[in-house]
Amino acid sequence: MQHFTVIDRIFCMATDKPQNPPPSPVRKPDRDEGGSVVLERRTEKVKPPQMYQVVMLNDDYTPMEFVVVVIQEFFGKDLEAATQIMLKIHLDGKGVCGVYSKDVAATKVDQVLDAAHKAGHPLKCISEPVDF
Repeated sequence: MQHFTVIDRIFCMATDKPQNPPPSPVRKPDRDEGGSVVLERRTEKVKPPQMYQVVMLNDDYTPMEFVVVVIQEFFGKDLEAATQIMLKIHLDGKGVCGVYSKDVAATKVDQVLDAAHKAGHPLKCISEPVDF
């Protein structure tokens, strides 16, 4: 009776030929009365993903300079664009900072709220679906 060590077993496993998966069943194409192959073309319409806008809400306590810095840092806006968005937030009560996929928008909201919380400001930020 032969005794194999663990190393012998590992070596045997490593040198054995891998087994091929079983072949998949072949589907025969549909044929018309004349024996010709009939192919059906199906066009699938794929809807683009729902987009979400990140909206900052105005409050009477968060400094305007902080809002501008947050818009620049998390939304990649230059100073002029960030200032325009901040003024819209201040004058209209809310302003759109960017439009993203659902997950990216949620991440942006979390980043803004975290930065505001760490700085001690009550800045609010939400994401909402964009209606096309």
